[in-house]
Amino acid sequence: MNNNITIRPEEHKDYKNIISLILRSFREGTDYSDGTDIIALVEEIRDSEYYIPELSFVAELDDKIVGHFLFSRFPLSPAKEGGHGNAADTEIVMLAPVSVHADHFHQGIGTAMLNLGIEKVKEMGFKGITVEGNFRFYNHVGFRTSSEYNIFPTSGIPMQEPRCMMCRETYKGSLDGIHGFIVYDMYFNA
Repeated sequence: MNNNITIRPEEHKDYKNIISLILRSFREGTDYSDGTDIIALVEEIRDSEYYIPELSFVAELDDKIVGHFLFSRFPLSPAKEGGHGNAADTEIVMLAPVSVHADHFHQGIGTAMLNLGIEKVKEMGFKGITVEGNFRFYNHVGFRTSSEYNIFPTSGIPMQEPRCMMCRETYKGSLDGIHGFIVYDMYFNA
């Protein structure tokens, strides 16, 4: 990995570059999104009570943004049908989305971003992180199938491939006693 990468909180002036990055990252890196729905989700999170500005990051290389990721508050639902408590009371954050510039795929940027971000989540006192995605990548940075923590998916890909819904403790045992369902009904674009 290139040691010249810096990771910092996003700023309003970065938004245009983040949009371009997300579009290219998802168009060239996935077979399920052209990125427009991902941009809509980022904007929806930023406008919600779940947004945590200190946990929305960009990665830079040679003064260019090459990565973006954010964590937002995520209250678990007590039932698979949905329903959430107060966002301010949640002890868990959701990691989504994660984007790396297409010119920099497979260079360790995603791993570097997440390792730093996980430390920041821990410093802010959150007990766990949920993510939905490629388990082969996320297992590499300490995520495990969410059902191992009594946190269950309710829709989408994880229903067919449960390993795609994952959680990570911020410290050993931090998710003990926490349980519920991942329901995205607070977001139109999730």
